[in-house]
Amino acid sequence: MPSGPTFFATRAHLLICQNANCRARGSDLLYRAAWAMLERERLAYYKSGGSVRLTESGCLGACQFGPVLACYRRRNGQLEEGWYAAADLPLMRAVAQAAHDESDLPGERRYGPPEEVTTP
Repeated sequence: MPSGPTFFATRAHLLICQNANCRARGSDLLYRAAWAMLERERLAYYKSGGSVRLTESGCLGACQFGPVLACYRRRNGQLEEGWYAAADLPLMRAVAQAAHDESDLPGERRYGPPEEVTTP
């Protein structure tokens, strides 16, 4: 019998809003499709070689621009955030892959503090 829970190391944590406005724009379907993609591409944290966690979240604040996706990761010893509007599966895959590879997060549909905003 295990003495405690199993810890799976991760490189990033992705959150998909599941509040009413984002769900009306398909965030529930995006969440299910994202898990399937993470598993298929072996990016899910519990798969051999995987390193990305995915969590349903409450409101992430940009309701009229949903589904909203947030990415948190540690890079170069600093916490990095990536916030995305109108998230879809191709964008989710690009964010997850960049997080896994420890490369730059995509700029497409990214928003945040002025110094972090990038244009598509």
